[in-house]
Amino acid sequence: MLQFKPERTHITDYATHHLSLCGKALVADASGALYWPAERTLIVADLHLEKGSSFAERGIMLPPYDTRQTLQRLAEAIDRFDPRCVIALGDSLHDKNAAERIDATNLEMLSILQEDRQWVWISGNHDPAIAPKFGGHVADQLVVGGIKLTHVPSQGRMTPEIAGHMHPAAKLSIYGHIIRRPCFVGNGRRLLLPAFGTFTGGLNVLHTAFTPLLGSDGMSVWMLGQEGLYPVATRYLCDD
Repeated sequence: MLQFKPERTHITDYATHHLSLCGKALVADASGALYWPAERTLIVADLHLEKGSSFAERGIMLPPYDTRQTLQRLAEAIDRFDPRCVIALGDSLHDKNAAERIDATNLEMLSILQEDRQWVWISGNHDPAIAPKFGGHVADQLVVGGIKLTHVPSQGRMTPEIAGHMHPAAKLSIYGHIIRRPCFVGNGRRLLLPAFGTFTGGLNVLHTAFTPLLGSDGMSVWMLGQEGLYPVATRYLCDD
């Protein structure tokens, strides 16, 4: 199987990619997290904690480790950037009953991640309410440095925005091999983050659902690869 690993001088050269949103310098990370250096803020979207246990309740048996794996990846991103604030852009919990299913060990791990930093849960369509046991603060949306942080992106042209919800994914065809991976996608005024959760799927950025969000302003894509994050020319993208 073709691996998405271009030649490089060092593996860490592709771990992050610097980008700009309306003049704000941001760092996209290969984990799917976004770091805002000036605000010392780490932003993630669509954790979907306890998705595996939700499926199990419906008789669909998946490995019950998705919450632990998602929190572990989040812990690694926090270790890399040492943010003073973490903002989760909605659908952090897979459903309203996640608080009843999450085990004490995962809840303790989450509590440790929140120590000595501000933690904000943006409410999403899967988690309009977040139980106090998850710690942190809850908000419908935030405005930081003139940029709106929200779960569901607004339609059409608007003020600068960072959003989740869409689970963007990019698909490439290279030498007869197909690669489909989560991605960051933006147009200079809006940036959509990939879903961070372990069991989350992705919607192809060429799907018509992205048209009213990115319009004809041009689209930039940064694809999460096997060992890094890679900018992809849109002419190489293909439909599902």
